[in-house]
Amino acid sequence: MEKAAAAEKVCMLAGKMMLESGAETHRVEDTMNRIAAAAGLENAQSYATPTGINFSIGAAELSNFMRITKRSMDLHKIAEVNTISRKIVANEITISEAHSMLNRVDRKWPTFPPWMQIVAAGFVSGSFTIMFGGAWADFIPAMLAGGAGYAGMLGFDRFFELRFLAEFFGGFLIGLFAVIFVTIGFGLNLDQMITGAVMPLVPGMHITNAIRDLLAGHLVAGVSKGVEAMLTAFAIGAGVAVVVGFV
Repeated sequence: MEKAAAAEKVCMLAGKMMLESGAETHRVEDTMNRIAAAAGLENAQSYATPTGINFSIGAAELSNFMRITKRSMDLHKIAEVNTISRKIVANEITISEAHSMLNRVDRKWPTFPPWMQIVAAGFVSGSFTIMFGGAWADFIPAMLAGGAGYAGMLGFDRFFELRFLAEFFGGFLIGLFAVIFVTIGFGLNLDQMITGAVMPLVPGMHITNAIRDLLAGHLVAGVSKGVEAMLTAFAIGAGVAVVVGFV
């Protein structure tokens, strides 16, 4: 019983970390089931949604439930959890060792600090501006607008924890900075600058995960992630439109 309880804790912890890091729900369930099978748990049943996770080891047994309230994108953490699960399946580590390793990974600071994310968002914004047909004179203005918008989104989300309003605020800052730059002559093409600057905010991973979950038959998760991506895109566009609409 103690081994089974420890294995259930490892399964729940692995699933929680993967969901919080933006993994597809079918990948989460597959990882939990593989860990359970490697630990000798028979008839393991897992069910994951973007906001919660269920796990049990039999129809008549108690079910474990955990609610997921905070989600982000951390592909590095997903890869580390997958590495640990493969070691469990290959019998390279014990369940107790896996639990300790997962806890260490879960306590880690985000892979990239906020300032590095902001700098990267700036370079991505400038690069996409050129790719979408902007002039080289638009590179630095788009980089600054994209960095400011991303920084505003991170700051708003950190203090108020309202994701959609944070994305609205990020889009608003991008539109505001782009309009100011073009007005003072620091930049030429407003449309290309805004298009490039919003790319770091676009929910590309959400859209991809929604399609993959739908194709895997996870209809609830796929539809919910698709709606979340649509709301995110709407929030970003509304933030930009508020500024551009008054120009």
